[in-house]
Amino acid sequence: MSSLVFVNGTVVLPDRTVPEGMVACRDGAITLAGPARRRPPPDATVIDAKGGYIAPGFVDIHVHGGDGADFMDGTDDAVRTACRAHARHGTTTIFPTTTTGSCEQIMAMLESCRRVQAAGSAGATIAGTHLYGPYFAEDKVGCHSAAGRRSPATREFARYFATGMVRVATCAAELPGAEAFYRAARRRRCLITCGHSNASWSEMERAFRAGVRHVDHFWCAMSSVPSIRQRFNVPMQASMAEFVLAQPEMSTEVIADGSHLAPELLEFAFRMKGPARLLLVSDCNRGLDLPPGNYRFGPAGDGSWFRSDGVVGWAPNGSLASSIMGMDHMVRHMSKHTSATLPEVFRMATLTPAECTGIAGTTGSLEKGKRADIIVLNGRLDVKRTFVNGVEVNR
Repeated sequence: MSSLVFVNGTVVLPDRTVPEGMVACRDGAITLAGPARRRPPPDATVIDAKGGYIAPGFVDIHVHGGDGADFMDGTDDAVRTACRAHARHGTTTIFPTTTTGSCEQIMAMLESCRRVQAAGSAGATIAGTHLYGPYFAEDKVGCHSAAGRRSPATREFARYFATGMVRVATCAAELPGAEAFYRAARRRRCLITCGHSNASWSEMERAFRAGVRHVDHFWCAMSSVPSIRQRFNVPMQASMAEFVLAQPEMSTEVIADGSHLAPELLEFAFRMKGPARLLLVSDCNRGLDLPPGNYRFGPAGDGSWFRSDGVVGWAPNGSLASSIMGMDHMVRHMSKHTSATLPEVFRMATLTPAECTGIAGTTGSLEKGKRADIIVLNGRLDVKRTFVNGVEVNR
């Protein structure tokens, strides 16, 4: 690879911005990020940011698909299509995320992601997968197919972990077998999460002891004090929300698409958890970059139906059905509607998810020695160019 030098832009670092900065790369790795104190070398390809921003590529740990493809379609073409679509929206590292479905469907998804990871996606780098469905609580399935929901069984989830692809692992804490699942995920050094759950504080305490350190999409498909009251009557008990807010080691994520959470909830989450424990995720489905219409959520053959109105997905019962926006939209919305500074917003979309998943040594920030996963944005934070490992992604 030749040398790349990004100039004429504000460089976004984890703790500050550097106006008129420079990022230099060689052989796919960053060699410099900071003030522009010297001229680019004569052999360098110069990338002009045109007065915009030079930032690390986004890291999305919760994403189902895009551009007509769902990772659960279980084909290499679907995986590549979704990875390329999200790269256009600035995501350079992606964790393809399962829905509910049969063991065979989940295995097909994991194997297709493994093949594309090995061969290259021509889009976002697959750092591993997020085993999200099928271990959801029966009353918190959301837009997923209820037929594909079940409690964890060792013989089944051992097959998933044996692929070596699972790096984020979700299970509802109240399900029988949940603690065995968490312990198995901990042995694999996964980010262990609780999601689509109606767990109580005491159930979350047990899950925490077993290794849980994260909960999926805060306030969405998760327990609350009133929902726990329905399970246990009186006295009222605390829920997942209170446990996450009270436990400093717990991280969580928000879908900042403007439809799932109002600005005051985004602000509240940011104030309570801070940029080192709050992640931005897209939770995006196959409706990304497609016109409004009816689409399958999950496998193309038998996934549940949802309707995209061009803004968000809707389930037939009127509940929200995932987002149809990329990470660039989440960053713009979070920046506009909360008090988080620009470096803090970018941290929540880059370094924080990289830290939580154990890949911060190679990506997630513009630092010497890390992969040249770099995006160029204009002043409105629209992604104009995306580079993965120092190679530009075709838009």
